[in-house]
Amino acid sequence: MEKILFLHAGAELYGADRILINLVSELDRTKYMPIVVLPVDGPLVRELKKNHVETHVISYPILRRKYFNPKGMLSFALEYRRSCRAIYQLFSQDDISIIHVNTLAVLEGIYLKSLFKAKLIWHVHEIITSPKIAYQVTAFLAGKFATKIVAVSEQVKKHLVDSKRVCPEQVRVIYNGIDTNRFRPHGVPNSLYQEFGLSSDNLVVGMIGRLNSWKGQQALLNAMIPLLKDNDNLRLVFVGGVFEGETHFRDELAAKIQASGVASQIVLKDFRTDMNDIYQLFDIFCLPSTSPDPLPTVVLEAMASGKPVVGFNHGGVTEMVVEGYNGYLVKPVEIQALTKRISDLIVDPELIKRMGLASRERAVKDFSPNQFIQNFEQVYDKSLRGDV
Repeated sequence: MEKILFLHAGAELYGADRILINLVSELDRTKYMPIVVLPVDGPLVRELKKNHVETHVISYPILRRKYFNPKGMLSFALEYRRSCRAIYQLFSQDDISIIHVNTLAVLEGIYLKSLFKAKLIWHVHEIITSPKIAYQVTAFLAGKFATKIVAVSEQVKKHLVDSKRVCPEQVRVIYNGIDTNRFRPHGVPNSLYQEFGLSSDNLVVGMIGRLNSWKGQQALLNAMIPLLKDNDNLRLVFVGGVFEGETHFRDELAAKIQASGVASQIVLKDFRTDMNDIYQLFDIFCLPSTSPDPLPTVVLEAMASGKPVVGFNHGGVTEMVVEGYNGYLVKPVEIQALTKRISDLIVDPELIKRMGLASRERAVKDFSPNQFIQNFEQVYDKSLRGDV
């Protein structure tokens, strides 16, 4: 049995976190034994252990903007060496065959590959546009040290190749797979409607995503304000938390909601774990990321939940949403066009239903968890054979 050491950037339960759970929980345990190391404690640790996955918390630095200065680089280098040594000492007797790094923000796989003499699979979920030095550095490191790079979408692959640091042959695209049994159309308890201050008669536009500068919460708010003013039955729901130290994003959004004139029709909730039920509160799902989003898991989950999707026409969403079939994609970042497409759905309940059914069908057909697992096992097999 081959042991695979998985490294990840956090311990929450957002998109990449849930994809990691799916992967390590469903691998063929007669062939592969996953071991997960996370830099912090959190709900992801508990979920992994609940799925009988060996999980450890060992602090290691994550590539963040704060390190892009002389003092930060020195701090990163010292923490990096210490943490890699700590990880190696813990597993030096485990005969690690593969290191699977689940984000470009984790560089520890480079040193650990050398220490363990293992293969390095670099799983890229990001499209890094700023700062440019981070884009160039991470692309260079992945291209130089990865045994194989796995990109979550064609858009991510193109972005890596465009850096001129990565060869197209180094990269394989594997779309994320989602649990279409968990995320499916179903009824929700009245208590959830009550908690959100909603009625089953309301028409609800919803968005799930971390609150930050580019996910698009403020763009959606601006697009929705005129529609909310024209329709007393319409509601807008935001669900999402923030990184530690970035509470100002929530404060800014809350202030804009209060100043909108339609605050009573808007709900702002923190991140939660009952997302399969939350999607069922929505009639329409929106994710208008203002920068290209690699392959947003929330869009796949919304599709599997039977919801039409509206977003901006860039990033991985273009590989999930077929224009006019299961949703609409509008030119980034045109707020009036976003308003128009949401309005087209609001006034046509049959269109919402038809596109929702198409979303569910597409999610089941093209983003199945079984295909996702099989594709990764092929990558592991070929890497161990040297056939990459």
